[in-house]
Formats: sequence, C-alpha cells, structure tokens
Amino acid sequence: MSVEPTFSVSVIFGKRDEPMLVATARRLIDHISSHVPSKPLILSLGLKDHSSETLKEIVAAVDR
Repeated sequence: MSVEPTFSVSVIFGKRDEPMLVATARRLIDHISSHVPSKPLILSLGLKDHSSETLKEIVAAVDR
C-alpha cells in the first residue's frame, strides 16, 4: 500500500482570493517534495506581480 503525502497550503497575507497563488504553491511543494521527501517546509513568497506569467516563471526557476 502506497501512502501519498498530503500538503496544507495557505495564503496568510495578501490576496487570499487568488486561486493561482494556491495552485502555484501546490506545484512548488509537489516538485520540491519529489526531490527532498519527508521534510517539513514553510515557503514564503512576496510578489508584487501575481500574473500567471510571473507564477509560471517562479515554478520554472524552481524546476531548474
């Protein structure tokens, strides 16, 4: 039986009603956890620009 990890993603400050922020955070934690499994992680991003292009660039930078 395989147990998939679960993650809790929360927007604490700023635009809490922006679904792309949560989606980007989930992609980041999925990617990071595949390389460093079973480690607790708190991730903080301070963004002026919440455009989908900026969020894609952040995910691409982490992928590198």
